[in-house]
Amino acid sequence: MKKIALHWQIMIGMLLGIVFGFIMTTISWGKGFTGDWIAPLGTIFVNLLKLIAVPLILASLIKGISDLKDISKFKAIGGRTIVIYVLTTVIAITIGLLLVNVIKPGDGITPETIEKLTTEYAGNAKISERIAEAGRQKESGPLQFVVDMVPQNAIKAMSDNKMMLQVIFFAIFLGISMLLISPKQSKPLKKFFDSLNDVVLKMVDLIMLTAPFAVFALLANVVVTSDDPDILLALLRYAGVVIFGLSLMIVFYCILVSVITKKSPLWFLKQISPAQLLAFSTSSSAATLPVTMERVEEHIGVDKEVSSFVLPVGATINMDGTSLYQAVASVFIMQVLWPEGLTFSNQITIVLTALLASIGSAAVPGAGMVMLVIVLEAIGFPSDKLPIGLALIFAVDRPLDMLRTTINVTGDATVSMIVAKSVGKLGDPNVKEWDDHYDDVK
Repeated sequence: MKKIALHWQIMIGMLLGIVFGFIMTTISWGKGFTGDWIAPLGTIFVNLLKLIAVPLILASLIKGISDLKDISKFKAIGGRTIVIYVLTTVIAITIGLLLVNVIKPGDGITPETIEKLTTEYAGNAKISERIAEAGRQKESGPLQFVVDMVPQNAIKAMSDNKMMLQVIFFAIFLGISMLLISPKQSKPLKKFFDSLNDVVLKMVDLIMLTAPFAVFALLANVVVTSDDPDILLALLRYAGVVIFGLSLMIVFYCILVSVITKKSPLWFLKQISPAQLLAFSTSSSAATLPVTMERVEEHIGVDKEVSSFVLPVGATINMDGTSLYQAVASVFIMQVLWPEGLTFSNQITIVLTALLASIGSAAVPGAGMVMLVIVLEAIGFPSDKLPIGLALIFAVDRPLDMLRTTINVTGDATVSMIVAKSVGKLGDPNVKEWDDHYDDVK
């Protein structure tokens, strides 16, 4: 019997989770049952992925750099990665601004809907947290993000997935230092990280065996905790603009893959689809990172020297989907609450602020709304209307967060292919299964 491909298994799990969730919403005890007995399965899965994210980044990046033998290669990879990430982010923001200005979804929001949303969400604790966090980030100096990249304590940095840039800095620093000593001296340490990398990748394979069941639990929980359907319907036009823009980004990535790497876009999407589906289910680039690295290296053929740098950095600074959402959401809120602020200069400010806010943004659920607050405050949006503005879009933020995280992960994979192709490191896939050596130990 032919085994069902992983992406189909995950999709079946997602569909069953959605159906199960809707069934549970019709039963009086359904929400409680899902929260107590189903949702924890998804949480455990996400925790497992986060558990191995830092060891994988550390081992993979150090191995990749120490394999280069030449620091100039690393400079080439690093420079191209940053430039391409910045360009794709600017394009994403521009697409968002063009769509929201042409379609004008804010024109369809009635005063009654604004009042209902304000009553429902303006005092929400999560919104208050996002505003407070944005305030803390805004108060920091212009070079604070550079300061934040350098850890005081490497072990402490590895204890928190929000400190991903600090782990990347330490791994790069250690990898370069290994290149600058004799091969004889660095060999024991290199063998350790090579072995650790192989072990952690095997852990990814084992965790992915549970992926279909995990996405079932994650999606079922999303459905039973979703908001008022009437409110979601009122925001359908705004959500539609965001979704349309994100779809255009997928088309853009496919064009890049076809033109630059000469690979089939459909083949690319098929290979990366398990990572996309997990990004959709978890709303976290950081949690999805181990799977993204495994798919890009083994199933697409990007050399570890490239993927080990491009993907961890991308999970932190490349937020194409989130940046597009910033553009649409900020203009949508202005169309509803502050139409006089829709000037050309403010929209240019949105492009620049959204780009800068995406760099170093935490690769976790909810970071997009913190970035949005920063963007709105940068253009002088009235502070008294800020909670109302966030309340306008809060109801549909979770499903849109799931979609924009999918775009973020797809963008990371696309850029890794482009960079690999440019430095001659895009080879043939080398797929490894979880049970490759099972017969040796059973």
